[in-house]
Amino acid sequence: MEDRGSEPALVLVFSGKRKSGKDYVTDLIQNRLGSDVCCVLRLSGPLKQQYAQEHGLDLDELLGPGPYKEQYRADMILWGETRRRQDPGFFCRLVTRGVWQPVWVVSDARRLSDLQWFWSEFPRQTRCVRVQTSEETRKQRGWSFTAGVDDAESECGLDSGVEFDWIIVNESDAPSLEEQLKPILKLAEEAADQR
Repeated sequence: MEDRGSEPALVLVFSGKRKSGKDYVTDLIQNRLGSDVCCVLRLSGPLKQQYAQEHGLDLDELLGPGPYKEQYRADMILWGETRRRQDPGFFCRLVTRGVWQPVWVVSDARRLSDLQWFWSEFPRQTRCVRVQTSEETRKQRGWSFTAGVDDAESECGLDSGVEFDWIIVNESDAPSLEEQLKPILKLAEEAADQR
């Protein structure tokens, strides 16, 4: 294995469209479980770090939610796709280095190759979760359609052909996130206790 502190007891791989609330939901899980039990892994982190390094850009701005990231998003996607074609597990391996907590929460899987890597490396531990939100709610959160981004594999690659273990509906009229997350938190607590 790749410089890992230990094998995970559970890997929760989250996906969803931009502005669906993936980070909000995954941060909620980490806050509930505690950072000694659960870590949030963002595949976009090592991608943005490597992209910023190779292109002389401000990493902090790329990691933020603002317009700086948006002006580079389309090119960053193309650059990331090229890297993935050369090595589908490149970013997955980078993000899991040195992780020691028993529960890993991957907040931003965007492609089938991301899921396949975790299924291949951790077949017993990996569960997939989709966060869904209507376009109207996403617009209220600041989303607007961007050609070359919202119609690219990085946004649409997991829209079909994947059987998710859970689907979280992140809408005001849906059951509370607390209620929807109960089975996931229960599984995470049990997995952490067994390690």
